[in-house]
Amino acid sequence: MFKPILLNVTEEIVQGLVRFLLHSPDYQTFCDCNFCQMNICADALNHLPTYYVSTNDAREEAYSTLKTSEHIELLNKKIIIAIHTVGKKPNHIK
Repeated sequence: MFKPILLNVTEEIVQGLVRFLLHSPDYQTFCDCNFCQMNICADALNHLPTYYVSTNDAREEAYSTLKTSEHIELLNKKIIIAIHTVGKKPNHIK
């Protein structure tokens, strides 16, 4: 018997892309603390369509559907906008 889940696959992909982008040479000047990462994810996700699944099989299928170059390009655009938005006003004290 399997345990049901409720997962936003877009959220999982965005979190991975945010971590990857913030550690790339292009974004070294931006804060990459967990607080800023979550703010960037939240901002980007508020401008992206959701893709919820309730099983691990559906999750794998969703990854295949969402990992197209067009979709990744859309995600990257929204994440980059979010990085700059949060970077201007990080909303935390270091």
